Amino acid sequence: MNRRHFLNFITASSALEGLTRAGLGQETGVAPVAESLPPTRALTLGSKFHWFAYYDKLQFDPTDRYILSNQVDFEGRTPGPDDVLRVGMIDTADGDKWTELGTSTAWGWQQGCMLQWLPGSQSKIIWNDRDKATQRYVSHILDVKTGEKRTLPLPVYTISPDGKWAVTPDFARIDYCRSGYGYSGIPDPCSNEKAPAKSGIWRMNLETGEHQLIFSIADAVAVPHPELDLTQLWNWFNHLLISPDGKRLIFLHRWRERVDIPREQKAGGFKTRMFTVNLDGTEPYVLEPSGVVSHFIWRDPEHLVAWAKPTAEPEARVIVYKDKTREYTKLGADKITVDGHMTYLPHRNNEWLLCDTYPDPVRRLQTPFLYHIPTDRRIPLGHFFEPREYKGEYRCDTHPRSSNDGKKVVIDSVHAATAGRCT
Repeated sequence: MNRRHFLNFITASSALEGLTRAGLGQETGVAPVAESLPPTRALTLGSKFHWFAYYDKLQFDPTDRYILSNQVDFEGRTPGPDDVLRVGMIDTADGDKWTELGTSTAWGWQQGCMLQWLPGSQSKIIWNDRDKATQRYVSHILDVKTGEKRTLPLPVYTISPDGKWAVTPDFARIDYCRSGYGYSGIPDPCSNEKAPAKSGIWRMNLETGEHQLIFSIADAVAVPHPELDLTQLWNWFNHLLISPDGKRLIFLHRWRERVDIPREQKAGGFKTRMFTVNLDGTEPYVLEPSGVVSHFIWRDPEHLVAWAKPTAEPEARVIVYKDKTREYTKLGADKITVDGHMTYLPHRNNEWLLCDTYPDPVRRLQTPFLYHIPTDRRIPLGHFFEPREYKGEYRCDTHPRSSNDGKKVVIDSVHAATAGRCT
């Protein structure tokens, strides 16, 4: 379906003070009568499609004035090697003016090109690209004020809180094993290996570009699974995040029985265990071995939350883990009953969890919401319709992201009948 002429970018924004005065009733997934919701407005208009993508990246600059965004000319299919994504920023103090900052041919619908502000910098951003001459994935650092740009020899996934280090998985391997989270254009050099020793997680110095493989897929497979011989399965890594103190890294180790299947079937059908490891690759620990674990976020250097189903639990819920232990507790078990993308609101003493839902099966409504942990309250931020044709790797999750002051939320949405992808 051609959505080239549809509206493209939606945001939800509200002061937290207003949220605590409104919408305090139970959230059931269906909008109640006279439900009080915060105001929303579109950030982008026009004939292009805009979105930011993942939920655990810095989208707002330190002043909360500029908001990063991706822009493309099409929707509804897998990006090819020559499909160009444009990165830019929106000036919320100047009529939401769009400024283009660069381009990329290393991107996907779910996570874009890893565009994000560099932690600790007032004006620098980073994003992934593909160097066609060398056939390597790279990353660019751009100072949006001076225009100074550097290119680093590896792509990035997540950045250390001090902005000095990045870690990255093997995006070619991801694209080979799971649709929608890797990049097209470079074949997996380990495509004949189920547990390669030359594929895994790299750490890179963002100043010098120096890098090393710190934990390989073979290293993960060597950590015994109680029931499976992982050497006989196809393995890869997904979803990396450095701890708030910059000392530990969490990531998902995934596997499937076959890779010689149609691309659309690779979106699911895999199992997962969750690892933490030091930034030099030492002290690996399987924090969740059950096979059922999804989105996560660090709460503090020793604890994190994840949607998971520990073996002893009857169903999946939000689980609070203590790193390097078997200790865990459940969070919001009656209020957060489906998987979503979780972050903590900044400057709120880890009392507020920002999350969302996938479309409900009947009305196709996605619901970003706040969850107040001390009082067990769930506060909806809106209900956004996603048409059924947005599915598989090119679906549009809301992926809510907070401003630095914790008072505004930006989402990606295709909720209007005449609206395409937008943030």
